[in-house]
Amino acid sequence: MKKFASVLLSGLLLASCGGNQARAKRPEAPVEPKEYTYRVRAVHPHLQTSYTQGLQYAGGRLWEGTGQHGQSVVQTIDLETGRAELFARLPHEEFGEGITLLGDKLYQLTWQSNKAYVYDLKTGKKIKEFRYPGEGWGLTTDGEKLYMSDGTPNIYTVDPATFKREKRTTVTYKGMAINFLNELEWIDGKLWANVYTTDQIVIIDPATGVVEGVVDLAGILPEEEITPATDVLNGIAYDAAGKRIFVTGKNWSKLFEIEITEK
Repeated sequence: MKKFASVLLSGLLLASCGGNQARAKRPEAPVEPKEYTYRVRAVHPHLQTSYTQGLQYAGGRLWEGTGQHGQSVVQTIDLETGRAELFARLPHEEFGEGITLLGDKLYQLTWQSNKAYVYDLKTGKKIKEFRYPGEGWGLTTDGEKLYMSDGTPNIYTVDPATFKREKRTTVTYKGMAINFLNELEWIDGKLWANVYTTDQIVIIDPATGVVEGVVDLAGILPEEEITPATDVLNGIAYDAAGKRIFVTGKNWSKLFEIEITEK
């Protein structure tokens, strides 16, 4: 299995798009993140045509936002068959990113269009459109606020009514800022984030940005399921009532229900 330290050496834990190394102020006693492995509890089919950007389990259904120009949609997924039902489609020129559901609304980011769309959950009709600076990557909610990533080490706390950023939190692993934070999920008071291009998910204290755990999912997609179209791990969803964690990847053939254990 890959060790998270190797990711650190690869440069993904550098802080800025400019490539300069940046360090947060080190606490007197740095947190030693827990290391987790996984066990697959169930395997479900997943459409290999879906370039997964956002994933959420809500209302007894799995919701997925996909990317790629001309192919970006929001859809619901039947766990048993993998069949997708279209909910909303982005304009041809826009590239979909993270999604989240809050109340009776669904929020969707775009990658470089600087737009967030808000849909009515009952009708699928777009009811609002917000602008934001920089790129859109991952999106989740704690039930009150939104949390947004943009590919940098920063997580933004966002007001869902206005889409204004209320707080910026820099995510750090042993004092070093982590770049490429991607798809997000809120699980039991913690932020989970895919680290783009890796097989790792980091578990973050949302108040401090400190990484408290690393889940290594190396090898979860069997080699025989990997095709030239298969892309990276991306997509985390949590069924709070059933205590189920789902993960998948871009153009993956499978969606996995997992449980994690300390190494």
